Amino acid sequence: MFIGDYPHTLDDKGRLIMPSKFREELGKNFVVTRGMENCLFVFTEEKWIEFTKDLDSKGLNQKDVRAVKRFFCSNAMSSDLDKQGRFLLNKKLREHANIQRDVMIIGVSDRIEIWAKEKWDDYSIEQYSDEEKIAEKFDAISF
Repeated sequence: MFIGDYPHTLDDKGRLIMPSKFREELGKNFVVTRGMENCLFVFTEEKWIEFTKDLDSKGLNQKDVRAVKRFFCSNAMSSDLDKQGRFLLNKKLREHANIQRDVMIIGVSDRIEIWAKEKWDDYSIEQYSDEEKIAEKFDAISF
């Protein structure tokens, strides 16, 4: 399970250090793709296979299903870590997430998200500044 948040910096070659707390669970190969709210999703290879099988089960006869599959799969990249725990973020993914240099890498249970730090700060303030609203959201998703 991925939890926590970790500030990092993209280097001049577009490489990012994966937090050491995530490396073992992430495994040797993983997938980075576009995410919601202009962040990036990082899936273990197993979770990516599970995710795409779920998408595949929806069928091709629905326009929305095709659009969702294209959104996630067309710019996905298979990746691995070098000896220093770094991986390359390609230009398309960096542009999707508006990543220039400073990033926030967060654990979201079954996946990792990578955010431009400024966007993450704005999102956090907007979403989490009122604990009462969080409580309402918690009730709305009915655990």
